Amino acid sequence: MTDIETRLKALESQVTALNETIKVKELEAKVTELNQTITELQSQLMLLPDVTRYGKLRKFLQEGDLRKADEETTRIMLEVAQEERDSLTPDDVTKYPCNSLQVIDEIWQKYSNQKFGFSVQLKTYYEVGGNIDTIRAQDINILRKFADKVGWLNEKKEAKFEDYDNWDFSLSSPDGCFPAHWWKSPYGLKMVTFFFARLIACNLS
Repeated sequence: MTDIETRLKALESQVTALNETIKVKELEAKVTELNQTITELQSQLMLLPDVTRYGKLRKFLQEGDLRKADEETTRIMLEVAQEERDSLTPDDVTKYPCNSLQVIDEIWQKYSNQKFGFSVQLKTYYEVGGNIDTIRAQDINILRKFADKVGWLNEKKEAKFEDYDNWDFSLSSPDGCFPAHWWKSPYGLKMVTFFFARLIACNLS
């Protein structure tokens, strides 16, 4: 084999390797595109079980209307529980469907860049010293720290749910601030601790 033939063979090998590299890059780009499509389909699939039930919540959050989204969350949960606000008991909360909590949480997280949602609230509860023991003990000091951190207390460290109309319904609110409307209950502290226990049981972390 002449020197020219040898160099030609080497060049052919380089061209083949280059083509393979280009094909790999094209394949990687295609995989990335497919992954993006899968993510979008998963987002839609999340709502397929009950588009009517969760569709408005998603719409409000897409539009940045946190107040309507917050109130819609309460409406959905009462509908799922088949109870009215005043008739919903802590015992009812212990049986609330985990899949509904997970869907609501995923929607809130998705449209708030992981700033809001039940799992964010549970994480915050842990951060201020909460755990399953403080839940069982209905430790009011831990709950007060939690409420303060998520922005549910006023400057006097009092619950500000009665002043709900004047809340800051924006992404500037503290992490875990929403959903908030749902947490207000005639059963007070007992309902809050029972709901935290349910979030833990449903692995919302």
